[in-house]
Amino acid sequence: MAFQTICRRVASADFFALNFPRKSMNLMITGAPGSGTTSLGMALAEALHLRHLDSDAYYWQQTPRPFSLPRAPQERLSRLLDDLRGCPGAVISGSVAGWGREVEDLFDLVVFLYLPTELRLRCLARRNAEHYGTAKPRLLQWAARYDDGPLDARSLNNQLCWLAQRRCPVLRLDRDQSVAERTALVLQALPGPARRPAAAQSVSP
Repeated sequence: MAFQTICRRVASADFFALNFPRKSMNLMITGAPGSGTTSLGMALAEALHLRHLDSDAYYWQQTPRPFSLPRAPQERLSRLLDDLRGCPGAVISGSVAGWGREVEDLFDLVVFLYLPTELRLRCLARRNAEHYGTAKPRLLQWAARYDDGPLDARSLNNQLCWLAQRRCPVLRLDRDQSVAERTALVLQALPGPARRPAAAQSVSP
C-alpha cells in the first residue's frame, strides 16, 4: 500500500475500528524538546481511543510561573500511576526516564523522535510564543544542549541509554514529517495484541 494512501486512511474511524480494536495498550512518545512528542502523542491517543498524558503535567507543580517547581519523584510517579490505573490505555508524551520501573516497563511500544537542533529550536520557540506570548531564552538554551548533554540529564545520550534498556519494540523517527505521516508509521509498527517481547527491538521506517 502506498505511503500516501496510508496517511489518508489514518484519518478514517472505520480503519481504526477494524484494525485496532479496543484493548489495554500503553505507548510512550519521547525525544528531544521541540521534536513533536506532544503533537504526535495527542494524535495517536485520538486515533486509538486512548488517553493522552504528558509527563510535564506530572513532573511540574501547577504554579503561577509554569515549569518552575518540580514535584518530588515519588509524588509524580504516584500521580501518573493513579491516572494510568483509571484508564484502559494511554499514550504518554515527554520523558519518564528514571521515574521507576513501575511505569518505565509498562509500554507496548516506545517511539523516539529526533530532529536537528536548529529545527527543534524553531518549533519550540514558535510553540512557546503561541502558549505563553514569548519563548524564554533559558528554555531554548537548555533545549539546544540536548545533543551534547550529560548522561544524567535529559539528553541524547541519556535517552539512547534508556531506550537500550526497554523490553518492548522501539520505533525511531528522525525525519521532518507531518503528524499524519508519523502517525501512519507508528500504527504500522504497533505490536500484535498478545506480543510482549522479552528483548529490546528497534524498528526503523
